[in-house]
This record gives sequence, structure tokens and C-alpha cells, in this order.
Amino acid sequence: MPRWPRTVSLACSAILLAAGLTVAAAPALAYPPRIKVFVTNTGSANATVYDTRTTQLLADVPVQPGPVGVALSPDGDRAYIANEQANTLSVVDANTFKVLATVPVGSHPFGVAAGPSRVYVANYSDNTVTVVDTNTNRPVATVPVGRFPHTPALTPDGRSLLVTANGGDSVTVIDTGSNRVTGHIPVGRFPAGIAITPRGRAYVANTGSNSVSVINPLTGLVVATVPVGTAPIGVTSTGNGTVYVSNSGSDTVSQLQGSGVTATIPVGDQPEGLGAAPDNSFLYVADTGANAMSVIDIGSNAVTATVPVGAQPEGVAVSPG
Repeated sequence: MPRWPRTVSLACSAILLAAGLTVAAAPALAYPPRIKVFVTNTGSANATVYDTRTTQLLADVPVQPGPVGVALSPDGDRAYIANEQANTLSVVDANTFKVLATVPVGSHPFGVAAGPSRVYVANYSDNTVTVVDTNTNRPVATVPVGRFPHTPALTPDGRSLLVTANGGDSVTVIDTGSNRVTGHIPVGRFPAGIAITPRGRAYVANTGSNSVSVINPLTGLVVATVPVGTAPIGVTSTGNGTVYVSNSGSDTVSQLQGSGVTATIPVGDQPEGLGAAPDNSFLYVADTGANAMSVIDIGSNAVTATVPVGAQPEGVAVSPG
């Protein structure tokens, strides 16, 4: 997918060698990394793994019933999948695609956020977040949060966790050092997905308000409210801070820069989860109603491929490279 030109440098070296000149060894160009996309398929109880380099499907990983949220560890070696109908978290080796552990969590787990030493699972039905130790794959804390927690997201420094409260029209803020709630931030109606940019701005999809709330986590204030498409649900950020929001009711993805919509991209039926490649090249969108994943070229904001996956895909996570 990313282009890695090598022919020009090799041709120049050949000309110099033919002339009898000594050429200092150039550093080897890295082969394009294998960036993997994990897509959770709620209807078929598995996760599809897609190779962005070869554009091929690598595996279908069986997990427990109702996989929804998915997150990858910062080093890309583990995938964590919330199984909503089984009240568990599957820990998957992201290289061998083997399930390493199945961790009991709360009732109807939904979204997942992963840090270096802790994984956070939002339990929709019991209004809690389960904290899992990544070394032992065991729960170490349960944190009460707002009503119907949907999606958690870590701030760039890892010190705070923001959790959307779908039934509370708010975002709960947790201090990850103490696992204590430090505040609640009012947002729009039925907040669902959340993403935090590298500079620390949080973007919350308000499914019931057809809008996105932009939050400064340092002050706990909403600094902008941006109208988007119908029933926005998923949010992701690229490495350069461009934000994308899936509009499940209008079959589009909104591109946001700062506090304004800069593009609207048609995709498949009922887009939900989405994730961006680490080199800001492509966006991957789970089209829940189409049993497919849309691949969007970020440079042109156009869908370049539609990839069949499992039944009712909902969650998307992209390896960090």
C-alpha cells in the first residue's frame, strides 16, 4: 500500500560502479511493514485480520459470542476483544492469531482501550469499567462510571481515561493512577465513540444529536460542537490529528480538521467502527449492514476497495506499525 521507490537509487549506484567509482553503502530501505487490521464480527463470533501490504485476509480468529470492541496493544503484539454476549475479553496474539486468554469482565462489555500495562473495558449494562493487568490477564479493578458506558479512550500521556456514558449524555474522566473518577463532562445526546488526537483533543460522537463534541481534557470543557451526518457512532484520529467520524444513519464518514467538517465520504451500509493506518495513508471502516470493510485513500478521500469480512462487523483496530 505505501509506495517505497527503490529503482532510482539502485540505477544511480550501478552507473557509478560502472565508472569505477567507489560508492558508500547506503542504508537499506525498510521493507513496507505489515500493518494489520482487526475487524470484530458480532454476527459470526470472530475477528477478521486483514494485511494492508498484500491486501489479503490473513485469518478469521474465533472468539466468544458477540465480539464488539477491539483494541491493539501499543506494541501491536496483542489484540483485546470485548465479547458482549459472553461478558468476557479475548486476548489474542496479534502475530499467531491464537487466543491466549479469556478474561471475565462486567455485563455486556462494549468498547476497549489498551495501554502498555492495563486494558480498560467499558461494561455497558452494569455501568462500570473493568481494569485488566496485561501481564497476568486478570482484572485488577472495577471502576463505577456514568450510565451505559460505551467507549473508553486514553489520553496521550496515559494519565486519564475518558469513557462515553451513552445513557448519561456525558463523558466520565478516570485517573488511571488511582482508578478514581475525577469528573463528568456533559456532551450531546447518546455519546458513543470517542477518539483523542495526539495533541490531546477528545472528539465524541453524539449519536442522538448528529454532532461531535470537541473536548479539552485539561479543562474538562467542550470547546466546540460540530454537526456531522446522521447517527454518528465511531471516531478515529490519524497521527497528524485529522479526525474521522462514521455516520451509521447516512452511510458516510465525516472528515474533521479542528472544529469543522472538511469532507464527507460515502461508504457502505451502516458504518460503525473505523481506524486509520499509522502512516496516515488509509482509513478502514466496518460497514455493519454490508458485512464488509471499506478502505478509504486518505489522500483522495475515495473508497478504493471493499473487503468482505464476517457477519455484522462493528469494531476496527489497526496495528501501530
